Order: sequence, then structure tokens, then C-alpha cells
Amino acid sequence: KTRQSAATNRVIGSSINSPEFLTGVISAINDLQDILSQLPSDAQLGVSLPQVAVVGSQSSGKSSVLEALVGRDFLPRGSNICTRRPLVLQLHQTQAGSDGRAREWAQFLHLERKITDFNEIREEIETVTARTVKGKSCVSPDAITLKIFSPKVLSMTLIDLPGITKVPVDDQPHNIEEILTDMTKSYIEKESCIILAVTPGNADVANSEAIKLAQQVDPDGIRTLGVITKVDIMDAGTDVRAYLLGERAPKLKLGYVAV
Repeated sequence: KTRQSAATNRVIGSSINSPEFLTGVISAINDLQDILSQLPSDAQLGVSLPQVAVVGSQSSGKSSVLEALVGRDFLPRGSNICTRRPLVLQLHQTQAGSDGRAREWAQFLHLERKITDFNEIREEIETVTARTVKGKSCVSPDAITLKIFSPKVLSMTLIDLPGITKVPVDDQPHNIEEILTDMTKSYIEKESCIILAVTPGNADVANSEAIKLAQQVDPDGIRTLGVITKVDIMDAGTDVRAYLLGERAPKLKLGYVAV
């Protein structure tokens, strides 16, 4: 209650154009997300909070995009589906210490302690996923909430979603593509969600699975940002500028970026 009141007070006591107002709004949104994440999906009453969802096929480079935004390596890696539960990543911008050093830490919603070794984040994600998701390649819609505090980040909420795959492997159900697609749509269909559609540079952006999925819920491309990864392995003779300018890719109001 104290934390929620402080966030609310920052909103009420600040000018709408001030940084304090924006910080207060984001803090209040994060407080609400914490509450909603502990409720069953059918008890959330259709509440839709602002967030940025990262969408892409398996091995498209989603993890690299997220880690670039945070400036640290902390996500599971591997050849199979690495993100097996949605990860709600709340970034909180903090002030550097009086000595100018950046003090960074993380905290899971299901754990009370602070984590300063970012390798522990990866281990905890893998541990809690293995404990709650049956099989080594199956997925679950139950989200993990992680807060990261750092002067190097911008305050925002990101959602890392399991990569879309078409062919079931190992112990995955035969309809794994449908399961993953429905799970992804449940996040990106909300009007308050900005979609980061991630496509690797060695794939045809015009036929990107992420773009196709985004178009189903955002047909006018108003809230979709195209992200092209692995541009260093694009086919010889391919001009990435043609994609960034939207000349060889579906039109998006937010455009394209290369990472």
C-alpha cells in the first residue's frame, strides 16, 4: 500500500509534462501489473495496461533485443524454445550512486530478495520454469514477473513471449503452433500494446511470421515496430536500407530498425 500510495502521489502532485509525472504513472502501472499477475486470467476483468510485447519466431533474436535494451545478458539461451513462459519485464530507471557508479539489481515477484548477479536471473527463470512446466519443451501461459532497477534503462514494461514454432519437437503437443499463436495474440491484441515484431536478417521480412501475426491484430500497422536482427548474416547483395525504408517490407507506421 505504501508503494502504491507513493506512486499515486507522484502523479497527483506533478505537472503532466514533468518527468516526475511520467515516472509516477509508470510506477502505478507496474503496481497494477503486480496485482493482476497474481490473479487468474478470468479474474482480471479485461484490464489492459500499457506494455511492449516482443514477438518473433524461434531463434529470431528476441533475447538479444531484450538484453540490448537492458544492457546485460540475463536470459536463457539454447537451441529449443528458451522462453517457455511469458516474461513480464518491468524496467525501472534509477539514479547512479554518489560516486557515479551504476548500481543495478533485479527482483522477481515470487522472490523477496534482491539479485545483483545477473547470471542468477537466468538460473532462476530456468528453475521456476522447470518446476511449473511439464516436459523440457512445453510452454505455459503463466507469466513470470521480473523487475530490473538500473540507471542504464528507460522505465517501461516489456513482455518476452515464447518464440513461434510450427513443427512440434520432443514432448510438445501436436498443436504447438496454435498454442503459441493464441498465447501471443492474448497480449498483442490489446490496443494498449506496442508490438516489436522481430525478424532475422537472413529471412524474408515480407514473409515474417512476426509481421504476419502482428497484422492479424494491427492490420493498419499503427502500433507495430519492425525489428530486423542478425543483419550481419543477410544474403549477399541484400540492401538493409530497402527494408528500413519500407520498400521491401509491409508498411508500418512506426517503421523498422536494425539491430
